Parts: sequence; C-alpha cells; structure tokens
Amino acid sequence: MSDEAEIRAMVDEYFAGLHHGDAARLAPLFDDDCVLKAPDLRRACRTWLADVSNRPVPYAIGHRWDYRIVWLECEGYQAMVKVNCPLPHGQFVDYLGFLKESGSWKIVNKMYALKTGVTNANAES
Repeated sequence: MSDEAEIRAMVDEYFAGLHHGDAARLAPLFDDDCVLKAPDLRRACRTWLADVSNRPVPYAIGHRWDYRIVWLECEGYQAMVKVNCPLPHGQFVDYLGFLKESGSWKIVNKMYALKTGVTNANAES
C-alpha cells in the first residue's frame, strides 16, 4: 500500500471512530504525545479521547455521515490532511499532521476549529 493510501485509510478510520464515538478505535491513530489545538484551547489526546467516549454518539442519534477529505499532501515521511467533520455539535475543519516514524504513520498534531468561523473555546471536535 502506498503512503498516501495508508494515510487515506487512517483518515477513514478517524471518521469512523468519530462517527461511532469509539475512542478505542481512534487511539491507535495518534502518537502518544499528540496535543490537540483549537483557538484558545489545548488538550492532551487522552483527554480528548475521554471526551469522545462521553459525548452523544453521532451514529446512535442518526447523524448523517458527511465526513470528507478536503486535501491531502504527502512529502516524504510527513503529511498534512485537511478534513471536514460535521458533528452534531458543530461543523469542524481539522488539520491532521502525520509523521512516519519506525515504519508507521501516526497523527502527531491535530488543529481544529468550527467551520463557520465562530470561535468557541469549549467546542470539541
């Protein structure tokens, strides 16, 4: 599988984990030291994963699957992916930073914000 195909598969798994509120499915995608960043908000990945487990599950409430990759750029052992994540609590744009280390791709950085441009420090993608 090419690096781009591998990253696309990981992003599909990211979408599925979000849609099903499945932190166990999301956790292996992230590097252990990943910090999530939004305007005026920083969180450790483990904190975000706990939040995902405790919020309403999009699939369970019949929320429509409309996640998509906007663009993906891969250069050597680094990649950046911009995705749209329409969640019940807001339309988010995520920028996922990937690195390939020791033969494996991991998300090492996640920046996100509400797509509408509304800054909300309590919004959680």
